Amino acid sequence: MWPREVEDVLYGIRPSVRQRWSVSRMNTGRDGEGYVSKKSGATVTEEDLIAFCKQQMAAYKYPRSIEFIDELPKTATGKILRRELRDLNA
Repeated sequence: MWPREVEDVLYGIRPSVRQRWSVSRMNTGRDGEGYVSKKSGATVTEEDLIAFCKQQMAAYKYPRSIEFIDELPKTATGKILRRELRDLNA
């Protein structure tokens, strides 16, 4: 999976997606995962987001699962804590 490319595609769904991040799990043998924080009132589903990514990306690049979380973990300066996301479902 190509994390940066997935993030850019997911951010293209602006009315529904507030924050997004993707994690490559190539070294663990698991498929790539995306983490999304939905905007208030958004009704987008995991299937909707994966289908959108499939339309925009090559078949080997799109995320195989997307998990919705309330807020992405960040540092005090607003940088996303990648390690915490990788460890969520490790």
